[in-house]
Amino acid sequence: MTADIATSTLHVTCARDELAAALGVVSRGLSTRGAVQVLAGIHLRAADGTLTLAATDMEISLRAAVSGEVSDEGAVVVPGRLLADLVRLLPDSTVVLRSDEGDRTLAVTSGSHSSRLHVFSAEDFPHLPPLDVPLHTISATGLLGTIEKVARAASRDESRPVLTGILVRFEGDRLTMAATDSYRLAVKETELGEAGPELEAIIPARALQELTRIASTSETIQLGVHENHVVFNAADVWLTTRRIDGQFPNYRQLLPETFEVELSVPREPLLDVIRRAGVLAQRNAPLRLRFADDELRVTAQSQDVGETEESLSVEYAGDPLEIGFNPEFLREGLESIAADRVELKLINPLRPGLLASPAESFWYLIMPIRLAG
Repeated sequence: MTADIATSTLHVTCARDELAAALGVVSRGLSTRGAVQVLAGIHLRAADGTLTLAATDMEISLRAAVSGEVSDEGAVVVPGRLLADLVRLLPDSTVVLRSDEGDRTLAVTSGSHSSRLHVFSAEDFPHLPPLDVPLHTISATGLLGTIEKVARAASRDESRPVLTGILVRFEGDRLTMAATDSYRLAVKETELGEAGPELEAIIPARALQELTRIASTSETIQLGVHENHVVFNAADVWLTTRRIDGQFPNYRQLLPETFEVELSVPREPLLDVIRRAGVLAQRNAPLRLRFADDELRVTAQSQDVGETEESLSVEYAGDPLEIGFNPEFLREGLESIAADRVELKLINPLRPGLLASPAESFWYLIMPIRLAG
């Protein structure tokens, strides 16, 4: 690994477990693409009795701090995953990190162990968005719960960047999030109980999913906006993410106003049936849902794999209706609902179906799969 000469001295002693925990969090912001080597590094800065760690892949950045005894102030960039793996295995409860002026390495010492890691110059590390922005404090439960319900519907196709993000809108004390991959749409509205920031932005789904990890034990989250970046703070960890440029689809226009069939179905039994049928629905095979005479019959068939069939009692008295869905998308929609019952709304076999939980202000629209035969 080629490294530039370090630009300053650094000498700090800190607790191994605290450093390992901070490295574990920050390393999730490392770039996995090798085009720019410095983005695979963690920026270490020792000053004022604190070791600050930072990583970025230019979409998100993560920053954390560890208290320590700073003998020399300075900064270097160290191969991130290598340092994280090493510190976790060190033998002593304290760690000494030291890099001297003009040196190309960082010395890592703990008890009888010593290592030297090649480093990059701190000057080559990207400038990260500032953290000294006005911050709003909001409920972690409301924000994270909303993310968890909609994030899985975001696209992973980088060719359509807008769809890899989640539309986040604060209107007074109401938070609305929407995500779609063009095959399904998830929308969740949440009353926060306090006014949020003035914000409407498309935020990368990955960034919000990282927020759910770092803030899982937090009661509150701080949120601020700086130009084209959004700043989050939780549990002494800072996450910044760029806003995605573009026009998010008008999700309100995508939700049908009327349906031909509206059923209230017990969620858990339906989810169990869908999970079991999904095991046999391989190689892009759809789940077939047939409604007739107070019964829902779920079937799936995969060539060279097998077939399955299971029935569930439902209150249905209309003409027989058969519709196909992607088993994973249908399962994930049901898993996003916490209520005991789910409203299932259909129009015809070629129009989208809707899973709704009005008590949770949650809607999940899913496109059907055209069935053969």
